[in-house]
Amino acid sequence: MNDFLLDGTFFGNPWVIPLLLFVFGCCIGSFLNVCIYRLPLDRSIVAPRSSCPKCQTPIRALDNIPLLSYVWLRGRCRKCKASISWRYPLVEASTGALAVALFFSFGLSVQSLMYFSLAAALIVITFIDLDHRIIPDVISLPGIGLGILLAALLPGMNLQDSLIGLLLGGGSLYLVARVYEAFTRREGMGMGDVKLLAMIGAWLGWQSVLFIIFFSSLTGTMIGGLAMLFYGKGRHYAIPFGPFLALSALAYIFVGPDLIRWYLALREI
Repeated sequence: MNDFLLDGTFFGNPWVIPLLLFVFGCCIGSFLNVCIYRLPLDRSIVAPRSSCPKCQTPIRALDNIPLLSYVWLRGRCRKCKASISWRYPLVEASTGALAVALFFSFGLSVQSLMYFSLAAALIVITFIDLDHRIIPDVISLPGIGLGILLAALLPGMNLQDSLIGLLLGGGSLYLVARVYEAFTRREGMGMGDVKLLAMIGAWLGWQSVLFIIFFSSLTGTMIGGLAMLFYGKGRHYAIPFGPFLALSALAYIFVGPDLIRWYLALREI
């Protein structure tokens, strides 16, 4: 490991560590797929072993290798030949890619590990919200507590920033939801979104909240506008907001502080 610590390589090869991290991330992504499928059904994420959703045949170990098994089986169950959703390899590859991206941004550090844990939770939340229009409390509520506990470990973070981020994140969306409901007489934002931004604020601090609200609102408006353009302006769409909050949190981790510093520098010119 001395070689890696000195010049960023492992046994003289700079790509060994990123490759190992990608494999590790894909394996975690395989577990995240289990969470995405089972949590909304109130099923254990530990047992029983994974099985085909169609024929319920337990999946063999060799057929459960992240990415490779999907390619080898051509996206179908070995027994019943039912199609396997492309989202399974997508989640695995995305988790692996995030592990590598965090390594290049933050190195092998506690900060990188903490952000990877948050990213994994955001991936699960994103796909559950897309499928079921819910954000499970079993992720967001423990996530709030964990974010507060870990605040002291992240550079530039402390307990005060975490608590203010929790209150500002959850409070701002709660206020928006209540105002919208008062004017329209219908619910426009669920409490799951409120608790999600509270969790993100607890992890990333109050400085992240305004960036995330702006970025998620911008991307959400763009996607909603495209939906209206392609499917008709007279239709009402219930587009989940959780995925936009999750995407914005990841954007903040990688580029948010730099963009904020760039914007503040422009104002001083």
